[in-house]
Amino acid sequence: MPTQLDGIRDLAERFDVFVLDQFGVLHDGTAPYPGAVEALVRLKQAGKRTLLLSNSGKRSAPNEARLAKLGFVPGSWDHLLSSGEVAWQSLRRQLGTEADLRCLLIARDGDRSAIEDLPLTLVETGEDADIVLLSASEGDRFDLDHYRRLLQPAAARGARCLCTNPDKIMLTSVGPRFGAGRIAELYGELGGDVTWIGKPFHEIYAAALDMLGNPDPARVVCVGDSIEHDIVGGQGAGLRTALVMTGVLAASSQAERDRLFAEYGATPDFLVRTFAW
Repeated sequence: MPTQLDGIRDLAERFDVFVLDQFGVLHDGTAPYPGAVEALVRLKQAGKRTLLLSNSGKRSAPNEARLAKLGFVPGSWDHLLSSGEVAWQSLRRQLGTEADLRCLLIARDGDRSAIEDLPLTLVETGEDADIVLLSASEGDRFDLDHYRRLLQPAAARGARCLCTNPDKIMLTSVGPRFGAGRIAELYGELGGDVTWIGKPFHEIYAAALDMLGNPDPARVVCVGDSIEHDIVGGQGAGLRTALVMTGVLAASSQAERDRLFAEYGATPDFLVRTFAW
């Protein structure tokens, strides 16, 4: 069973390096969780190293700008690595030898950082796409049938799909909605091939640990709100894990969490009610 802790200070007594999720741990997409801004600063003051590891389809720089806008103190974390950044770097290497490809980009808030400076031409329909890039969901605006109609022609013609945000549930101002990961599942159901980039997959953890200088895994803890992504991913990378009961698990019961531990074959080492000192 996980060890129940009173706060992040208890983790700080055990670990030197913190790999932190942002959505559902630090903030809910609209505001910081109570105590989160202070806890991040306190970790820095305690000499801990922090890397924010996010399943955001946006590149790292827009994520850092959003954190500052939400009220987090710039410099209170050491690194931020998003799945969108890992995907962009990978695409830049892959596309260097390919002719200009037509891309159907599924994003939100008009974000185009996922494809900036890449040899891709944006198209509006699945019929015209050579590649589908799923960086975000607008599940708070559209239902799954909207995406089914958009993507079915692309899947039928064999367009490859990259999902740079594997989260299947996202937090919005109107409550939880389906995320880009659920749209990627839909693409697979339509017969298309999907490449997943982000948590819980190995590539993003390898990039994160490399950015941190490959520290001793025994001194690293991953903190997240998703058993499927943060706990499974952290344990798969050989790291200790802590689950906060905010974000996607905010309304969950102990029985529901136990069921998810069994379903995903991953139980966190620690439980913390919220990301507060």
